[in-house]
Amino acid sequence: MSDRVLLDPAAAYPEVTRVRAALAARDWGGVRTVVDAAPPVGRSMLLRYGADGDHLEDFLRYVVATDPADSAAAAMLAMHLIDIGWKVRTGYRANHVSREQFASFHDWLRKAEVVLLDGVARTPADPALWVARITSARGLQLGLAETRRRYQRLAAIDPHHLPGQTQYLQRLCPKWSGSWELLFEWSRDAMKAAPPGGPQALLVAEAHIERWADESPDGRRYVRDPAVRAEIYEAAQRSVLHPEFRRDYGWVQLASTFAMLFCLIDDRDGAAAMFRMLGELGTELPWGYLGDDAPAVIAARRRWALGNGGLR
Repeated sequence: MSDRVLLDPAAAYPEVTRVRAALAARDWGGVRTVVDAAPPVGRSMLLRYGADGDHLEDFLRYVVATDPADSAAAAMLAMHLIDIGWKVRTGYRANHVSREQFASFHDWLRKAEVVLLDGVARTPADPALWVARITSARGLQLGLAETRRRYQRLAAIDPHHLPGQTQYLQRLCPKWSGSWELLFEWSRDAMKAAPPGGPQALLVAEAHIERWADESPDGRRYVRDPAVRAEIYEAAQRSVLHPEFRRDYGWVQLASTFAMLFCLIDDRDGAAAMFRMLGELGTELPWGYLGDDAPAVIAARRRWALGNGGLR
């Protein structure tokens, strides 16, 4: 097999293609047919993937104006506005972002906040709205107490809502004014509270990758720590290697993250198991930490894990 790597979520979740097609046709009823059939986590993810599209603001504002109680439309519109802002800000650390970029970034996020405030006032039990509110709170630097309040509102609705959990995890990182102590304590608790085989071990895995990246250029020493390695294996056994693990929404991110962790700790067999599970599928993050060309990085590590014969 070739070195092809498929980063588009539609390769793993065909519903994404249907949502995108309905949006392109400006068929909001078609979008709702797909997202309403998904479980809560899948619904939030589908709304998020749909929000990635270009030139959607006017259409989504029209849908929200036509039916202000349509929380799916409000969530996708807010996510779209947040996306626009984040593209202006870029993913670089704050010291590499200009004052003008920050001003525009915050302006877009404030527009999203207006949509979200009205959305949660009308439909406070929609998890997707709270996922977006956690994201905007982080970008607007509203403080840990406010971000925690928003996460707790989400957790009261769905205690294992992975899209919101991954957003809250980022807020707990030191790069967003959190701390390693807060990050690891919360991610471990969330993992242990999840059902057997659940994807919440992703949170512990991502916490270790964030710490590894922060330790650069001594990251290899960090992941070679026996305690770190032991926790990585425990997290894998609780999730992607557990007998009750299912390929539900979020599984590609989970397997891709553990593939990278196993590569970092030089566990060729562990990485190979993940790559075999993934096939040609992959994710931009966390592989982007290893280079700007994530597909090339993934293909190289996959060859290393599986040998010159490629995917089997």
